Amino acid sequence: GKEGLIMESKSIQKDIRMPARKLRRVINVVRGKSVTEARKILKFMPYFAARMVEKNLNAAVANAAEKSGMTAEQLKISEIYADESTTLKRGKPRAQGRIYKRFRRSSHLTVKVSDNK
Repeated sequence: GKEGLIMESKSIQKDIRMPARKLRRVINVVRGKSVTEARKILKFMPYFAARMVEKNLNAAVANAAEKSGMTAEQLKISEIYADESTTLKRGKPRAQGRIYKRFRRSSHLTVKVSDNK
């Protein structure tokens, strides 16, 4: 039967205009937690990155519900990671005609939820 199978669903968001480092600060806190607990934690985190992770987590849960009728209470975050995406190189004008390089970093975020207890 289907009982023994582990259900997994994921959500990927690409090219988020934010360094992976700032996302990691948030995802390290919720890694391995249950979805309900993670939502509570993210709700009260002051970072913009927390909104991104929250949005992605909700998408992963919605995917799981669509795929197999799982509810948020049954799911936990099985895998969550942020990878670096493209880096835009920009210039910052400085004194005496110099120009300093500035990097506008972006990242990819992947959230996987599953019901493995």
